[in-house]
Amino acid sequence: MHGLFLPLLAAVAVSCIMMGGPSQAADPRYPDWPCVQAKVPEISVAAIWAGPPIDDVEKAWESDAAVKELIPRLAARRVPIENAERHIAEFIAGNPIEREQKGKLLFAGLLDRLNRERSEVMDGIERLGRRMRDVAEHIRSDISEVQKLQNAANPDKAKLQDILTRVEWNTRIFEDRRKTMRYVCEVPTLIEQRLFALSRAVQRAIE
Repeated sequence: MHGLFLPLLAAVAVSCIMMGGPSQAADPRYPDWPCVQAKVPEISVAAIWAGPPIDDVEKAWESDAAVKELIPRLAARRVPIENAERHIAEFIAGNPIEREQKGKLLFAGLLDRLNRERSEVMDGIERLGRRMRDVAEHIRSDISEVQKLQNAANPDKAKLQDILTRVEWNTRIFEDRRKTMRYVCEVPTLIEQRLFALSRAVQRAIE
C-alpha cells in the first residue's frame, strides 16, 4: 500500500504548495483571498452606472415600500434577467421626473443589496480559503512525518498506517473544498454582471 500511496502523497504535496499561503497571495492587501480572480471589495457606482447621480437617494429607497419589495426579486440570480428587465420597465413608468426618481431609488437599492450580498460571498470565500490552508498544512506536516517514519531503521507500522489514513482523509476534504472553491470564486463576478445588466435596464427605462 505504501508504494502505491507515495505518488498520491507527492501529488498532494504539490497541490498544497500550489494552494499557497498568505505570503503567496496575488494581492498582498488581501492575504486570505484564494481565488485567481482579483478581489475588488466593492462595486463602485462609476463602474456600472451612467444615469443621474444617486447621492440624494442612497438610503431613501429603504423607505419606499414598492422599491423595497421589488429589489429582492430583481437581485435573485434564479430570476432570468429578461424577466427582471421586464419588471424594471413596468415599474419605472410615468413622466420623465417620476421615471428618474423611481430609477434612482431602484438602482440605489440594487447597488446596496448586491454589494452586501457580494461582500458576504467574498467573506465566505476567504473563510473557505483559510480552512483549505489549514488542511493543507496538516497534510504537509503528515507527509513529512511519513517520510521520517519510512526512513527509520524500524518504522512504527501502526503509526505509519494511522498517518497515511489521516492524509487520505484530509486529501479528500481538501479536494472537495477545492472543487467548491472553483465554483464560489465565480459568484462575485456573477453578482457584478447581474448588477451591471440591471443598472443598464434601469437606465433604459429612465430614458
